[in-house]
Amino acid sequence: MPLNRRRTLAATVSALALAATGPVFAQAKLKVAAIYTVPVEQQWVSRIDKALKAAVARGEIEYVFSENVANADYERVMRGYAEKGHTLIVGESFAVEAAARKVAKDYPKVSFLMGSSGKPQAPNFSVFDNYIQEPAYLTGMIAGGMSKSNKIGMVGGFPIPEVNRLMNAFMAGAKEVNPKVEFMVTFINSWFDPPKAKEAAFAMIDKGADVMYAERFGVSDAAKERKVLAIGNVINTQDKYPETVVASALWNMEPTIDLAIKNVKAGSFKAEDYGIYSTMKYKGSEMAPLGTFEGKVPADLAAKVKAKEQAIRDGKFAVKVDDNQPKPTAK
Repeated sequence: MPLNRRRTLAATVSALALAATGPVFAQAKLKVAAIYTVPVEQQWVSRIDKALKAAVARGEIEYVFSENVANADYERVMRGYAEKGHTLIVGESFAVEAAARKVAKDYPKVSFLMGSSGKPQAPNFSVFDNYIQEPAYLTGMIAGGMSKSNKIGMVGGFPIPEVNRLMNAFMAGAKEVNPKVEFMVTFINSWFDPPKAKEAAFAMIDKGADVMYAERFGVSDAAKERKVLAIGNVINTQDKYPETVVASALWNMEPTIDLAIKNVKAGSFKAEDYGIYSTMKYKGSEMAPLGTFEGKVPADLAAKVKAKEQAIRDGKFAVKVDDNQPKPTAK
């Protein structure tokens, strides 16, 4: 079935529990539902899905999801899951904040964990975000050190805080090791349009960019075709681009999801900001291993990155969180 015909498709990924026998019954699995406005394979959403599927594999939860949900349908889908007895509802409410928070008020006994730029809403609306600016800074150092043209291209979805802070951290890391580096910055105004992202990347490569920041799908394809390097974001795609993707800033949603599940089961879930659990301190993010680029990255550059990573982990260096829209600097 084509992606554009899979709107609000509910896909059950948990196996049915074996029927209990005798007078003693096992504790019922937590019913979790997720609502995604993009295909589940999109980078950001895929990390949430991965963490929830890990909980399924452990036998902790039952999990269903809807993908490609239009903003206009989001509230209806949320209410549907709440009515069907799902105890924890996960999703991204960036474009539907008012509607999502309204639903949460109407279902105070349901726990909501939503990607959001806003604050928690008592008593049951918690928020999270991909605070992976630390590994983004580290990958920026690699990009700055690997660029020979001193021009880096950056293609993002929308200029919202969740994207801006990663781009700004990446740029700061690149400037640390290469003060001469310049940046081209483009936003495609879509969360999932690989052809558009690819075309934007081609335009930057034509202007001299020899390292591409692949915030969106499609950028690494352009880099591969033009034989320049790419830096990944949120997921590690080096296995698909072994000669192209040097490093990636990875987002691990397991610490966030696992804590939310634990709190719901304990009856202690409340309105909180789970954003901190995406930081390196809580293993919510990391820089992917160099893999196929082990040995290709100059030893002195790799040593600088390793030292900076240790400084972050030791609390001796803090990556600035800058949510402002990044500006291009290339002439």
